[in-house]
Amino acid sequence: MSPKPNLIRRFFSNLGPGLTTGAADDDPSGIATYSSAGAAVGTQLLWMALLTWPLMGAVQMMCARVGMMTGKGLAGAFHHKFPKPLIVATSCALLIANTINIGADLSGMADAAEMLSGVSSHIFVVVFGGGIAVATVLFRYHRIASILKWLALTLLAYVITAFLVKSDWHAALRDTFVPSFPKGRSGWAIIVAILGTTISPYLFYWQASQEVEEEKAMGRRMLVQRRNASGREIRNRKLDVGVGTFFSNLVMYFIIL
Repeated sequence: MSPKPNLIRRFFSNLGPGLTTGAADDDPSGIATYSSAGAAVGTQLLWMALLTWPLMGAVQMMCARVGMMTGKGLAGAFHHKFPKPLIVATSCALLIANTINIGADLSGMADAAEMLSGVSSHIFVVVFGGGIAVATVLFRYHRIASILKWLALTLLAYVITAFLVKSDWHAALRDTFVPSFPKGRSGWAIIVAILGTTISPYLFYWQASQEVEEEKAMGRRMLVQRRNASGREIRNRKLDVGVGTFFSNLVMYFIIL
């Protein structure tokens, strides 16, 4: 076997929490936001992908470092730094936001399935929700993480589609590198929506928590074993987060396009 396939396989095997977290950013509610932005202003806001990638990458890497260095998720790490009432309040706010986001995602998947099959979306909401709940309980973390990593590649369909349909590439390139702002309040609302969808608080918690699960999967069950990280582990995670956030914003770019 040639060394090139081995290099690709090794590269992909080093990707983990960063890739899956980045792909999770392009969830049904995010796709709806990006699609609406593209329908409303066309290619005018494609430049935002170049803005949100480094911002998202910096924040996600900070969260990854918290998980790797403390051996805890964000909530656990915050517990030793901030007052308990503040932790409870922020955790409750996150719970509410996550619940609404999950509802929007299930609704989006169910509506898409209804369009393809003609079966009521209410049935698909139960099927998808129940299936995810059962998989979370029955499957081990490593199994779920592996499945999610491969499923992330399905988002490349948005990239491929952009080359199969007629697109104004001249306008796309111009609006990628020459920022412009849509007029009116609705235009600014779209910008805020894109920023809020791309850099989401639930991704912060996800990144840190998945770092902890990765440590546990390697046999580091005790907290003292999970604390700190080697220089190599930090470098691997930088690559992982960089690729994951690039992938997320690449998909966002082509959805808007």
